[in-house]
Amino acid sequence: MPKKIAIFPASFDPVTNGHVDLIDRICNLGVFDQLIVAIGVNPAKPARFTLEERTEMLETVIQPYPQAVIDGYTGLTVHYAQTRAACAIVRGLREVSDFEWEFKMARMNQQIAPDIDTLFMMANTRYTHISSTLVMEVVQMAQRKLSEEKLREMVPEIVVEFIKQKFDVL
Repeated sequence: MPKKIAIFPASFDPVTNGHVDLIDRICNLGVFDQLIVAIGVNPAKPARFTLEERTEMLETVIQPYPQAVIDGYTGLTVHYAQTRAACAIVRGLREVSDFEWEFKMARMNQQIAPDIDTLFMMANTRYTHISSTLVMEVVQMAQRKLSEEKLREMVPEIVVEFIKQKFDVL
C-alpha cells in the first residue's frame, strides 16, 4: 500500500505558533504516514529569513513528530505535491477571507491535479490573528518595547532567538 503523504506549505517566514499548532494537529490525526512541511520560496517576494534559517527553525519545531520532514520548493505547490507523490495539501484557515482565496486555489489545484485533495483546517482561536508578516511588522515597529514573553505568545522559542540575533530588536 502506498504511503499517504500530505504537504503543509507556507513561507514560514518565520514559523509562528499557529503553524506549530497545525503541524501538531495534522500529525496527531493519524491519517498521514508522512507530513512534508514545505517551505515555499517565492523569488518575487523578499524573505526576512533565508531558506536555511527557516529550515533550522522548523527542524526544532518538528522534533516531536517523527513523521514530519522539511523541504523547500519553488513554483506551484500542486506541482511540488505531485513530485513528492502527495495525496493531500493541507491549508490553515484563520478567518473567512482566507477561505475565499484558498477555495479558488484548491479549485485550480484540483483542475491541475485531480488526484491531490486540499484539506482545510481551522486555526486555533488563540492564533487566528497571528501571521508571519504581522509578527515581523510588530517586531520591527516595537523598537525594543516588545517583551520576549509577548513574542513567545506568537512564535516558538527558536524563532525568538533568531529574531534577537538577526534584527537586534529585543
